[in-house]
Amino acid sequence: MRLATFIAPGDKQPFAGVVEGDRVRAFAEVGGVTAALAGGGVVTDSPSLGDWPLSQVTLLAPIPEPRSIFAIGLNYARHVEETGAQRPEQPIVFVKVASSVAPPGGPIRCPEVVRRLDYEGELTIVIGAEGRIGGFCIADDVSARDLQGREPQWTRAKGADTFCPFGPWVTTVDEVASGDDLHLQTWVNGELRQDSRTSDLIFGCQELVDFIAQTCTLAPGDLILTGTPNGVGQAMDPPRYLASGDVIRIAIEGLGEIEHAVQ
Repeated sequence: MRLATFIAPGDKQPFAGVVEGDRVRAFAEVGGVTAALAGGGVVTDSPSLGDWPLSQVTLLAPIPEPRSIFAIGLNYARHVEETGAQRPEQPIVFVKVASSVAPPGGPIRCPEVVRRLDYEGELTIVIGAEGRIGGFCIADDVSARDLQGREPQWTRAKGADTFCPFGPWVTTVDEVASGDDLHLQTWVNGELRQDSRTSDLIFGCQELVDFIAQTCTLAPGDLILTGTPNGVGQAMDPPRYLASGDVIRIAIEGLGEIEHAVQ
C-alpha cells in the first residue's frame, strides 16, 4: 500500500488515505497512517471517507508528528570517499527534532544564521508493528554545513525548522520488500546532482534498525533516514550551496518523488 496524509480540495481537515493509481481514498482522519503501520486492519476495515484525484489533493508529511526521527551519517561508500572522511566501523546515529518535519512539497526555510545550506536525498525507513520495518519513503536531510562544521553536535545543523521534508507517502513492505538496492536521484533546479543505488549503503536497512533498537524502543511511525549518497553540494568543486528559490527534487525507485523549494 501507499499510505498518505493529505488535505482534500476545498477542505482544511487532514485525512489519512491510501493511494490507488491516480486517486487517493481517505480511510481515517490525521494520524491514521501511524495506526495503519501498527496493524489492525484500519485501512480495509474502515469505511471510505471520500476519494479524490491525487493531482487535486495537497500532500502533507505522511507521519505529521513522528515520535522519533533518527538519521545516519556517512553511510554510503562513495559519499565517504567524496568527503575524505574515514569509513565508519558502526552506524553514526543522530536525531532530527520534531519541528524539522515538513511536507514533501516544502518549503524549506533557511535560517538567517545559515550561509551554507545543502541537500541530502535519502531513503527513509518507516517503522511498523513490533519494531519491524513497515515501509519506506523519501526524505531530504537538509543540512547547514557551516553550523555542522563548527558545532560538534548536529542538532542545529540538521534539526532546524523544516529541515526534514519527507513523503510523498509511505510505501509499505508488501510493495517494496527491501530498501537495499533502489535507484536514488536528486536534482537541483533540474540538474542531476545525485545518482546512486542504495546498494552503496555501508550499513543496510535491517542493520540500522537492529543497531538503533539496541538502546531505543522503535514504535510505529518512527523514521530512520539512512544516509545520503555522493553528489552533495558541499563536495562539488567549488561547493554549490542552496539559495532562495532553488528547487530540490528527489526520486527513489518504487517510492515516487518529492519536490520542494528553498525560501
